[in-house]
Amino acid sequence: MHQNKEIEKTFKFSGKDQEMVKYSLNRFSVAPMLDWTDRHCRYFHRLLSQQTLLYTEMVTTGAIIHGKGDYLAYSEEEHPIALQLGGSDPQALAHCAKIAQERGYDEINLNVGCPSDRVQNGRFGACLMGEAELVADCVKAMQDVVNVPVTVKTRIGIDEQDSYQFLCDFIDTVVQRSDCNIFTIHARKAWLSGLSPKENREIPPLDYPRVYQLKKDFPQLMIAINGGVKSLEEAKQHLQHVDGIMMGREAYQNPSILAQVDHELFDASIPVVDTIAVVRALYPYIEQELSKGTYLGHITRHILGIFQGIPGARQWRRHLSENAHKSGADISVVEQALAMVTERM
Repeated sequence: MHQNKEIEKTFKFSGKDQEMVKYSLNRFSVAPMLDWTDRHCRYFHRLLSQQTLLYTEMVTTGAIIHGKGDYLAYSEEEHPIALQLGGSDPQALAHCAKIAQERGYDEINLNVGCPSDRVQNGRFGACLMGEAELVADCVKAMQDVVNVPVTVKTRIGIDEQDSYQFLCDFIDTVVQRSDCNIFTIHARKAWLSGLSPKENREIPPLDYPRVYQLKKDFPQLMIAINGGVKSLEEAKQHLQHVDGIMMGREAYQNPSILAQVDHELFDASIPVVDTIAVVRALYPYIEQELSKGTYLGHITRHILGIFQGIPGARQWRRHLSENAHKSGADISVVEQALAMVTERM
């Protein structure tokens, strides 16, 4: 039993059994971000918020099945935690989903939103929006072997296939051919060629009203919105129209936002988390990881932005950036950096 409280909501499935299935309704999540939301990042984020749903980086089925490393490693403290899978082979996805459930993941998410060339060459990510029936088959194959939620993260369109009708047809096909009731919608379309992944996060215009309309037209679905959300005030505005918010780079680059999430979006009686206390609470984890051979910089890179806007923040970032990657760097580097903040308070 995880200690993190979960807000629950019941949804009626459109599948053959018409079951009433109880899902954890997470109003707020941190987006899966390649090279960023690794296990060290997620452990840190969990110290800041108990309620936020945390996602892994996207992990391909090939990496899980054929890779030499453990791509599913995480700490128990990270719950609730979702695994984002990349792939388009229903059998391979089902195999990986079953492994993930056995490892204790709380949700399996299928990536139908990443537009990078590498992802397209593997026939997964955003290009799958053009193959709605295949997406549905992938989701159904995973649902058949797990009893945790199987969800989809997607865009509002791809290339010239960017009409609202195209989006509705995609969602309707997935829903009708599987029991998927939970979607996270990145409110931008993706250009499959001509733009880099970074440009695809910035150049296609955001269209929040389209996602709001999707929720109106599919009221039985849980719809979360993603893309360009930079504050909890913005999140509150979105929550008047959709069920959940997924925040990406802003949460990573300015993680003090997460210290306010539980208080602002879940329960006003929960106090805002003290970010200095969070850094100190990270010490045992850092020391444990260092004893296993982890480099200090692999952990501290995720905490650089925690004091954004606070006196001493620049000195904090500089000290960690200049010293955490040195041979033999230990917890004293973090302690010294933290002193540069506390002495200014």
